Amino acid sequence: MLATQHKIKLIGRREFVNFPLLDINKIEAKIDTGAYTCSIHCNNLVLKTEEGKQILTFQLLDDRIYQFEEFTRKKIKNSFGEMEERYIIKTLISIGRKKINTTISLSDRENMRYPVLIGRRLLKGKFIVDVNLIYTNGLNLNTLLK
Repeated sequence: MLATQHKIKLIGRREFVNFPLLDINKIEAKIDTGAYTCSIHCNNLVLKTEEGKQILTFQLLDDRIYQFEEFTRKKIKNSFGEMEERYIIKTLISIGRKKINTTISLSDRENMRYPVLIGRRLLKGKFIVDVNLIYTNGLNLNTLLK
């Protein structure tokens, strides 16, 4: 553990995250160790075909329309324990100074308190979660242990 300790950051139960490739910054996310994957709120999701290629278009947290040619579909258990098929995209997320290439599912989170959910697949080996904290911006664990 000591060899990798400097790489592990401390985060709280809520954090502000950025999606640099999507030009989305300082979005409040719920850190959920009970969830396996990450998800982000989207709407107006449309699958269309242009020049023989499938293209996924959707809106995220603003009025911009995003287009992805590379995406997958996966069955994921929602917060009610029901299986639903979701589209999955690959993108970059940053929490504090840590930037992570990850996959994120597109989900209707309109009735949820937080538009972004960060699951344990992304957290594993990178972060320790202290549920007593919020908005730590990824504190360095070494400075806390000294």
